[in-house]
Amino acid sequence: MTDKLLIRYSYNIAANDFIAAGKGSSSIKNTLKSMGIDASTIRRIAIISYEAEINLVIHSYGGMLHCDLYENKIDIITEDKGPGIENIDLALTEGYSTATESVRELGFGAGMGLPNMKKYSDDFDIASSREGTFIKITVLLQEV
Repeated sequence: MTDKLLIRYSYNIAANDFIAAGKGSSSIKNTLKSMGIDASTIRRIAIISYEAEINLVIHSYGGMLHCDLYENKIDIITEDKGPGIENIDLALTEGYSTATESVRELGFGAGMGLPNMKKYSDDFDIASSREGTFIKITVLLQEV
């Protein structure tokens, strides 16, 4: 049986736009709160979507952040326009970062983005090439 998508929220994320960074993930968090999603799930989604959004800002040429709501799960999906992740296994290592020194001076690039996204997910899929990176993270909803 295929899950039926109830609603999709999408945010265009610009590369290097540190002024707007976090607005998409904040909107997702507020929307989930208004829907009555439990606090534990909202916290996980907030961490995942923020890390995903910041990675788009820091490491891509721009892309999309999607939040797909189903009856039993929430998917956070990112699609970017490159340059891709050279070594996914290494990128999933806590503390590993390819962020520039200027990004680190802004307080970003600690190498916890992908590891945190995976840690707080129930399912984590990633594919990357020079054309771009696709990440799909699933969080199962608590039964009430």
